[in-house]
Amino acid sequence: MFYGLAKKLIPTEGFEFEHVLQDIQTLNQRATRGELDITAISFYAYTYVSSQYALLPSGASMGDGYGPMVVAKKKLSRAEVARVRIAVPGTMTSAFLALQLWLGVPAAEINFVVVPFDRIFEAIHEGKAEAGLIIHEGQLTWMKEGLSVCQDLGAWWKETNEGLPLPLGANVIHKRFPAATRSVISRILTGSIQFSLDHRPEAVAHALQYARNMGTELADRFVGMYVNHWTLDYGEKGRAAITRFFSQAYEQGLIPHRQELEFVD
Repeated sequence: MFYGLAKKLIPTEGFEFEHVLQDIQTLNQRATRGELDITAISFYAYTYVSSQYALLPSGASMGDGYGPMVVAKKKLSRAEVARVRIAVPGTMTSAFLALQLWLGVPAAEINFVVVPFDRIFEAIHEGKAEAGLIIHEGQLTWMKEGLSVCQDLGAWWKETNEGLPLPLGANVIHKRFPAATRSVISRILTGSIQFSLDHRPEAVAHALQYARNMGTELADRFVGMYVNHWTLDYGEKGRAAITRFFSQAYEQGLIPHRQELEFVD
């Protein structure tokens, strides 16, 4: 998304950007403390920080018929998954909220252990968990681990929610900035995403230096899943998906209050 910014290939209207590379659970936690001006964040985590941050209209990651997966050494039913220990990548990730929605129970009723997202497979193989909730490139590499998919949560969500995508990640900006400044920064960030889409081979090559055991072909496929038309702008369907995600979570008692989406103009 931010190849254009990182390489200083687009105008930044006098602003300077420092790129901070951390995993999503760490960014979620930092957002609760309001530490970063702009950050990627899980939609689930946004429910904890909506008083501090506004949603940017670009930068979203949506699972359009695909998404986080529950995997195990053998295929388990939903009832069986509910009874085993599950390795999860973080309690504020959208994947974890989707897992709660799929199982129909809150976190307190799930037997889980938090594991760094890139060590979920290891946790299963070492017997620390019987199932794992995988995100990121694990969605493309689980077969190499000799595992079975119990449920693709993105596919389940789309099938049960009128074809809507599963909201996973967003970009947000701190409300300490005046509204006019937020709008300018939003325009710059959207410009970077458009630049990357327009120069996809170069942007993928840039991203490969941060990839974990992914070659160009696999990285390009992963980018195509999560940097696309949804990323440039949620659109009405994307916003409807977020509203549905939060509404169901509230109705099942998984978040404390209904969310009103606040987007930067």
